[in-house]
Amino acid sequence: MPGALVTVFALRLIKVDLPNFAMLKRIDYSHLAAMAVFLGGLEYVLEEGPKNDWFQDPAIAIAAWASLVGFVLFLERSFNSGGPIVRLTPFKKPTFVFACVFNLTIGFGIYAATYLIPVFLGRVRGYNSLEIGTTVVVTGCAQLFSVIVAARASQTVDQRIIIGVGLSLFAFSLFLTSHLTPDWGFASFFWPQVLRGFSIMLCIVPSVQFALAGFAGPDLRYASGLFNLMRNLGGAVGIAMVNTWLGDNARLHAQRFGEAMGQPHSHAAELVTGLAAQIGRVTSDSTQALLMAQGELAKVVARQSLTLAFNDVFRLMAWIFLFALIMVPFCRPPKNAAPATDGH
Repeated sequence: MPGALVTVFALRLIKVDLPNFAMLKRIDYSHLAAMAVFLGGLEYVLEEGPKNDWFQDPAIAIAAWASLVGFVLFLERSFNSGGPIVRLTPFKKPTFVFACVFNLTIGFGIYAATYLIPVFLGRVRGYNSLEIGTTVVVTGCAQLFSVIVAARASQTVDQRIIIGVGLSLFAFSLFLTSHLTPDWGFASFFWPQVLRGFSIMLCIVPSVQFALAGFAGPDLRYASGLFNLMRNLGGAVGIAMVNTWLGDNARLHAQRFGEAMGQPHSHAAELVTGLAAQIGRVTSDSTQALLMAQGELAKVVARQSLTLAFNDVFRLMAWIFLFALIMVPFCRPPKNAAPATDGH
């Protein structure tokens, strides 16, 4: 119902460009096909790769080659076609390139963090959908407040200062989240999520200004489309990468736990024996009791290993945002720039 209402109000109240059907005769459909193959193949690789051991899977390898060929043809048509779907001329401006890298990083952080926290709450804490939703809603509330702050600050403060503060706060929020324990819930996630939600618009608003300042007319639309694509692409790449990191690090920590429990001074064997004795009070089968005890210990190890893997991933994401700060001093918006109105 809410979606239907939004659709009706959008159709009635939002002014959009009227269709120009004459453009259908001028479109380079080979350029469109190359872009579709490139992005579709890339999305398939990023979506299925973490689940199917990446290029060891023949379907993923074929999709990757198809995406690469599509990308090469997309570039060729972009430079040589008389009616390209999108022009890459905005990349001639260094500030636009930096803004796109910022947007790629921002998309990486927003989508990856938004994905990871519900996964942690579901797999480690055992939360249901309602409990997960009431925990992560904090980020959205903080983001709504930051819209006002970012909009006002962008009118009086240097954009580089705003995005520097935004990236720093985002990195700090990820660093705070990298100290997870299996008991983290709403209260523990509250302030890291507030910081992350507040920092999002401090990152996005200046990057939009950097990207679209100086463009007008058709060039503004090309720049806006490419800029927004970068954020979505960063999100797709980010989710695929954190999935891979999470699985690899969880296996590594589980292996280390296994090695530590196998040491002579380890009390793991005593723990299992004692737990089996407790279970033996409710079952007469000692072998079954021992297997159940080993299973319970395995669950604890898996839970702790996964928690440590989440910490590793959040810490690595924090470093990525800190490295993005290096580019901030190199962003110099052009003087007398046209207002960027299409950057949503």
